[in-house]
Amino acid sequence: MADADLTEQFCAQIRDAADRQMPLAITGGGSKPFYGRRQTGDTTPLDTTTHRGILGYEPSELVIQARSGTPLHEIENLLADHGQMLAFEPPHFSANTTLGGTVAAGLSGPRRPYRGAVRDSVLGTRVINGKGEALHFGGQVMKNVAGYDVSRLMAGSLGTLGLITEVSLKVLPRPDCEYTLKQVCDQAEALRRFADWSGRPLPVSAACWYDDHLYLRLSGYEDSLRHAQHRLGDGLLETLPDWWNRLRDQQHPFFNRPDPLWRLSLPPATPPLALDGDWFIDWGGAQRWLYTDQDSGQVRRLVASVGGHATLFRNAPKDVEVFHPLPALLLKLQQRIKHAMDPAGILNPGRLYAEL
Repeated sequence: MADADLTEQFCAQIRDAADRQMPLAITGGGSKPFYGRRQTGDTTPLDTTTHRGILGYEPSELVIQARSGTPLHEIENLLADHGQMLAFEPPHFSANTTLGGTVAAGLSGPRRPYRGAVRDSVLGTRVINGKGEALHFGGQVMKNVAGYDVSRLMAGSLGTLGLITEVSLKVLPRPDCEYTLKQVCDQAEALRRFADWSGRPLPVSAACWYDDHLYLRLSGYEDSLRHAQHRLGDGLLETLPDWWNRLRDQQHPFFNRPDPLWRLSLPPATPPLALDGDWFIDWGGAQRWLYTDQDSGQVRRLVASVGGHATLFRNAPKDVEVFHPLPALLLKLQQRIKHAMDPAGILNPGRLYAEL
């Protein structure tokens, strides 16, 4: 498919939708329809997949810029050819995942606690707001902070604040080698080890626990990884790229269930929660996946009591909110931002919260 710039076409479509008060459903590669609230009522699709192309890449500057419809795999393949990568290890979910959808969803893979989230990699964005105006925020280097916070707001906004048309990202060198340390322990012991190791200068790039096995990915130079292995109490070192890729894309058998899947974001050192169900611990304890029969209100109250929040990531029942309820003041702030960016309320309305 040829590269194309459809900015003017998108601006015209959004202006027309605002004039007619017709809500738009912004979509990219369609790899994450399960995530977020279901939009209700009539909407007009706005497909970004033909707005594509890598606009600039400077390996020596660790910066890449591309249009939102560019397939994620094209960007990652180009970076790999130069020994570089996206630091936040974005999930793909399908071969059709686009750069714009990746940023709009704001989801990061196993490397996130150690190399940063999506928003930490965003240097600048070009966005079309709900008035059909093409805006530019941020820049291509970290020191250019003009509008940088607005660019970060796009990460995780699910298209409710604007249509992302271009993104500039910082990238990182790929590690020389990676090994996975595997140890046998229960969930409580795994969390204790994660908390202990987090305070040490170790080359950790991912840490998870499942089915009485702890997995710790080490990234760097061969000698440093062997040294770290002994400091961590030995254990079997393996090269397991498929393990982490399956976890990243939720292709692990744990995720292959039709039941509601909770994603719990917690302080990483939080001990095991008193919730019955099946657990998968990721991000060194900061992200915990759970299947449970317990009431959603009970889940959220318990998670909130330890300083966390709970999202129904997949298969949410129709009568339960997907995202953790916002405090009243934070909701008002979100509504003010939404109104400033999308006064007619036509951009993916209700995808994030009913009030947005």
